[in-house]
Formats: sequence, structure tokens, C-alpha cells
Amino acid sequence: MVRTLAIGDIHGGLKGLRQALQKAMVSKDDLLVFLGDYVDGWSESAQTVEFLINLSKEHNCIFIRGNHDELVYDWLRTNELNDLWLNHGGRGTITSYESIDDQQKTAHLEFFKNLKDYYIDDQNRMFVHAGFQNHNGPEHEHHKTAFYWDRTFWEMAVALDKRLSTEDPAYPKRLQHHKEIYIGHTPVTRINEVNPTKMANVWNVDTGAAFKGCLSIIDVDTKQFWQSDPLYKLYPEEQGRN
Repeated sequence: MVRTLAIGDIHGGLKGLRQALQKAMVSKDDLLVFLGDYVDGWSESAQTVEFLINLSKEHNCIFIRGNHDELVYDWLRTNELNDLWLNHGGRGTITSYESIDDQQKTAHLEFFKNLKDYYIDDQNRMFVHAGFQNHNGPEHEHHKTAFYWDRTFWEMAVALDKRLSTEDPAYPKRLQHHKEIYIGHTPVTRINEVNPTKMANVWNVDTGAAFKGCLSIIDVDTKQFWQSDPLYKLYPEEQGRN
């Protein structure tokens, strides 16, 4: 059976990704939708990108752009250092690239360049790193950075009055365009959750792998999910983004 699996933020935690993929018993028939933020956090950012490039040669993969991916892409292209980035995982990423040769670096640049801002499947399910801001839908978005930087989308879903009908004029228009929306970006651990969490029709699959949480994969049809061990346990000598 063909499954569509959404994979939450990785943040250089390749050990967690390998573990979660193994637990989910991923096959070549599955569609793997990665929700972004492959880098910045644990020590294997460059190795994670290399793994994903090779994985895509044998599996059907869709790679969404995360804000950290855009930051690393900028650094790889320009070699310019962004203090904000350095303080949020960038230093570890720079170290991880010391073992990457020029040929691999060229392939990584192509990988980052070709990331998608979002993906909508044939069942009108949207996959995006952060969200979007335009009330008329993502195709009308004026600022593409919203797809991988915006936090108001998840905050809106979390704060929404659960008694409000989708037919109510006050119901957020951004939540009316798609059957479901799968995101990462803002760890659900911030609202004291540890598993992929649904608010309105938004599923957040970022379970805090960059910090003290696990890396999660969810089957978007059955809602079954699989998780790695907490990443800090897989990298006991490291701080991650803690």
C-alpha cells in the first residue's frame, strides 16, 4: 500500500532520522514529504543533507524549504556569516561541512536551491514548513518567506476557539483552503505536547528534535506515527539547540 509520510524537523539529527525511518518501515512505494529544517542543531547537518540526497535516488521524496535551510543555503553561496544563524545552530553546521568536498558541496547547493516552498497533494492536503499569510491562499502569497518563517499560522490554529464553526464568518480564512495542513517550524513541546499535534485542520509534526524532543514521522492517511528516541539521548555529548 502506498503511504504518504510527513517527516518533521531534523536539525542535523541524522541518527534520529535513521531510527524513525526504520521504525516506520519505509518502503520505496511510500511518498516521503520532508517538512524542512534539515540542518542546524546536532552535529550531522551536512551528513543529513548527503543522506537525503542519496535517499531521494531510491525513494519518492518531496523536500520542503525550512528557514534554517535558507540560512545555510545563503552561507554556502556567499560564505557570509549571519550572527543570528550562528547563535541558532549555525556553528555546528559549519563544523559539519568541514568533511564535505567540493563535489558534494555543489550537490548540496543544488539540493537547497530546489527545495519547494510548499506541496499540495491530490487530496488537497498542504505540506509547508511554517504556513502562509495571504487569506486568499498560498498561491497568492506576496512574501515567500512566510512559507518558512511565519509563526502566526500555528499560533492561530492553537488559539482558535474550538466552538467556532467552519461556516462562521469569523472562522480564519487561511484554514478554509485545504483539507489538512502539515507543518513543522514551531515545536509542539512549547504547548507541552510530545507527539504530532492537531489544532483545527493543522497537524504540527515538529516534536522538538532540535531540543529535548523526538523526531516524528506521521502517516497522513491513518495518523499513525513513529518517533525516534529523544535526540539529546542519541547525541549525549552535544547540546543541540538547548
